[in-house]
Amino acid sequence: MPLAIGRRYASAMSDSPLIYSLIESPGHPDFSALYARLGFDELKFSAMRKAIGSLKKRPPDFVVGEFFYGWANNYAGVNISNLDVFLYSLQKYAPRARVIVLAGKADLPHVDKLAALFPLHAVLAEPVAEAAMRSALEKS
Repeated sequence: MPLAIGRRYASAMSDSPLIYSLIESPGHPDFSALYARLGFDELKFSAMRKAIGSLKKRPPDFVVGEFFYGWANNYAGVNISNLDVFLYSLQKYAPRARVIVLAGKADLPHVDKLAALFPLHAVLAEPVAEAAMRSALEKS
C-alpha cells in the first residue's frame, strides 16, 4: 500500500478532533500547521457537495469556512450565502460542530443574517491572524 493511502486511512480512523476547511477562494488562509500543532486533523474541501458527503463518514468538530453574502442572490432565492446549504446539513449530521466564519470587509456586515439562522462559534474578519484563529479554536 502506498504511503499516502496509508496516511489517509490512518487519518480517517484517528481519534483526533477534526476540522473541515471549506476553501472557496484563493484568499482562504492556510492554518494547516496551526491545526496540526493543536492536535487537529484537517480535511480540506473546495466543493461543498464533497464536504456535505463527508459529513456522514466523519463529522467534524470544527468547520472553518469563508462567508460570501449573496449580493445578487445567486443562491436560488432562498439562501443568503454560500454556506447555508452546508450548514443545514451540518445541523443534521454534526449538530455539535463549532462553526468559525471568515468574512471579508464587504461581507462582514451581513454575517448577522447567517447567525440568525445558525449558531456560529466565531466570526473572524479577513485577513485572519493566526492568533485570532488559535483563540477561536481554544475558546469553549
